[in-house]
Amino acid sequence: MSYQAVIGLEVHLQLKTRTKIFSACPQDYHGAEPNTFIDPFTLGLPGALPTLNREAVELAMMFGLGLNCDVSGFTQFHRKNYFYPDAPKNFQLSQYDRPIARDGYLDVTVEGSGVSRVRIKRAHLEDDAGKLTHPTYAPYSLLDLNRAGSSLLEMVTEADITGAAQARAFLESVQAIAQALGVSDATPEEGKMRCDVNLSLHKPGEPWGTKCEVKNLNSFRSVARAIEFETVRQARILDAGGRITQDTLGWDEGGQKTFVMRTKEGEADYRYFPEPDLPPLDITPEWIARVRARMPELPAQKRERYLAAGVRDSDAQTLSLSVALSRFYDEARTAGADAQKTDAQKLANWLLGDVAGALAAQEQGIADSALVPAHLATLVRLIDDGTISGRIAKDLLPDVMAGHDPAALVQERGLSAVTDTDAIDAAIDAAMAADPATVEKVRGGNAKAMNALFGPVMKATGGTARPEIVRQRLTQKLGL
Repeated sequence: MSYQAVIGLEVHLQLKTRTKIFSACPQDYHGAEPNTFIDPFTLGLPGALPTLNREAVELAMMFGLGLNCDVSGFTQFHRKNYFYPDAPKNFQLSQYDRPIARDGYLDVTVEGSGVSRVRIKRAHLEDDAGKLTHPTYAPYSLLDLNRAGSSLLEMVTEADITGAAQARAFLESVQAIAQALGVSDATPEEGKMRCDVNLSLHKPGEPWGTKCEVKNLNSFRSVARAIEFETVRQARILDAGGRITQDTLGWDEGGQKTFVMRTKEGEADYRYFPEPDLPPLDITPEWIARVRARMPELPAQKRERYLAAGVRDSDAQTLSLSVALSRFYDEARTAGADAQKTDAQKLANWLLGDVAGALAAQEQGIADSALVPAHLATLVRLIDDGTISGRIAKDLLPDVMAGHDPAALVQERGLSAVTDTDAIDAAIDAAMAADPATVEKVRGGNAKAMNALFGPVMKATGGTARPEIVRQRLTQKLGL
């Protein structure tokens, strides 16, 4: 394609506050009956005044620090005026020229493309709107104001993103940071993380083109598909000699295409002015220090720690992006008196391989599993010290994932590795007697044919024989 894409993202995160951002109304409305989590301020009733939620401010500060932003100095709220059915006040309390966080960046890793830096222009606090539902074939819409007034943080990037893969990697990193800090659940499927995409095309060396905005994308997959579709759509228009108009677009999930919602508003249309009922805030160095002291380890710090422990890059990345996986992995690595003997990469192999596969088959997450971190570490150590074979470990895994101690299972079932050479020799002799043709092939120079004898020997010992001893004894008996 002869065009280059210029992409900026606007990410909306619902903050994990107990109450809404400007009132004492509880915020945990998920699953509640429509219009039951409301109060005079949410409804925009005359005389209702806002009271700023300190918890929301500190969560926003923490998130800004996690994105390497400047959060110091004055921040202020403004009224952003617009008239939609889901905004009872007919304005949104947001931040205009004094956002709570600004001038940050996030380094993201895209497989096959390395590390790229996405600059963060700003992150600002605001209250969320309600939700409109449009029943199929009905001549009306339904309005639910439970979400209205919820604590919302909007983060805006610079136009540093060039494609769908980079956008997805960026969103995965943002989600991981929000979840690691406890700032937001950041679950798109619950509407707690939403994304708008601003995209334009231009030819190399020419000025940027006119951008279109795709609104309210609620999955990373939809973001990637919308970018791919919109890139092709705009390129076709430009190739045909047409021009791009600055429109606000929706995303049709069923048709996998964008559609025009409305002509994009300009900044002047919102008629911003300072909120008269909320004074500016001064975020002091002392306040920043208190918030920073509460911050847990960030995903990037976890990744570096895992790499230093010997975990390969791709696995370190996967572990660091998941709060549940990294917590389980860390607990397994530090469990028991023999913790230092647990191989970091082998533990990651089991957690991200066999365990992840079993969990996927059960449609279960690691946090909901009965698997005990110390038990998985014990299983890995039992393989490493030669007590059991890898095959025996795989056979034990379902019981271990049900909460059983693998060391106890090995003892109860007599599964410790057989090192008695007399017993192994007897199994080898039986296998050789049962398959003289293979014995002749091996002695005739086909060393690989020995594998046909290895399996029956392991089967005869119930899989408990030490493989290296079996191979050693087979080699000796076959005269190799």
